[in-house]
Amino acid sequence: MRGTSRAVGRRTFGARRVPGYTGPGLTRSGSRSLRVCIDARLAHGRAGGVEQVVLGLASGFAQLRDGDEEYLFLANEGEEHWLEPHLGGPARLLRVGQPPRISARARAAASYPALASAYGSLHDLVLPPRLPGSDGTLERAEVDLVHFTFQDAFLTGIPSIYQPHDLQHVHLPRFFTRRQRRYRERAYRAYCEQAARVVVSSTWVKNDVVRHLSLAPEKVQVVPLAPIVEHYAEPSPEALSAIRRKFALPERFALYPAQTWPHKNHKALLDALARVRDRHGVVAPLVCSGRVTDFGAEICAHARRLGLDSALQLVGFVSPDELQGLYRMARAVVIPTLFEAASFPLWEAFQNGVPAACSNVTSLPEQAGDAALVFDPRNPDAIAEAIFALWTDEPLRQRLVARARTRVASFTWERTARLFRAHYRSVAARRCTPEDAALLGAAPAL
Repeated sequence: MRGTSRAVGRRTFGARRVPGYTGPGLTRSGSRSLRVCIDARLAHGRAGGVEQVVLGLASGFAQLRDGDEEYLFLANEGEEHWLEPHLGGPARLLRVGQPPRISARARAAASYPALASAYGSLHDLVLPPRLPGSDGTLERAEVDLVHFTFQDAFLTGIPSIYQPHDLQHVHLPRFFTRRQRRYRERAYRAYCEQAARVVVSSTWVKNDVVRHLSLAPEKVQVVPLAPIVEHYAEPSPEALSAIRRKFALPERFALYPAQTWPHKNHKALLDALARVRDRHGVVAPLVCSGRVTDFGAEICAHARRLGLDSALQLVGFVSPDELQGLYRMARAVVIPTLFEAASFPLWEAFQNGVPAACSNVTSLPEQAGDAALVFDPRNPDAIAEAIFALWTDEPLRQRLVARARTRVASFTWERTARLFRAHYRSVAARRCTPEDAALLGAAPAL
């Protein structure tokens, strides 16, 4: 959203229809239905796990036909194609115009990054980072509540739920510039203060957010996420063969679906694969999906230094069908991340019956339970032991897969959507059903 940093005042709502919405605006009793906006202003393929969150919410809310709510997914005009197939029923699009084109100042900053960084640091010493305000789209659509699904929200007088996901900049400051850290500190605090409720995906993250941002524990609620792959089409044998040919995949490979950010720890994973090769004579090819950032070049250079350049494939951002195929063909999924609120690849491996190993950081040990191997991501020897076990120990592989299916079964997007709906009704002071009360009163599942 573009505009001033001044919050827009609350408007009086009537029974007017939302532009583009063809469903009823009134409930059976004649009262106004609850109209919730879900922030989906994402560029396809660039947002990583946040895009999966939005897709999961769309799929979950599309299944909820037992309420009178309207779920309007706010998407940038021309960038909604990735979201539309998952919508339906009470879940629909609310389009917003594209942000202005890059200004001359922004183009200059891209051409002279060092100068831009120096200017930004000097600017931040004098003035605090500016936060965007609503451009009036939600107010004109007469939205009752807005759910900000990712960190970059905006200021508005409409009641809101804010979902900051994690505070990685606090724990791994070396991966952020001073200006980025300063902006996150200001933005997260402002949006948490604005929100009626703050939502995170695990108890670990809740405790971290409460402690660092000095929030009341009751304001921060846990809503666990789920694997979105359950909503993808089942790949046929022909589709799997086509995917294998397209990416020239080896017969057996380890899979790591993650954008090539430094904290995803691809280099330590390569160090571990080199140890597996040198100590056991086992070459385990590695396939990495996800957008390749500038750091991808350093990952490839590291693979060359280790003599693993032919064993590494960065296949980039893939379609949902292709991702599903990669999971089905992988020998193992390995997740050596240094920081994660919760891991979608771990849930997706569980859902697809692939044995997995992951880091012992943040909430991942609780998410994994006894259904995955857990290792210290800063110890390549520990990662190597986990990879070798997943690669060679068939009884272990079968035990992990069986436990994983049981572990992930209770995490679905329909249940997540129902829990979010209960929070929406509570925040908007609408009638809560006995099911809502039970969901809100239950202990967090993660």
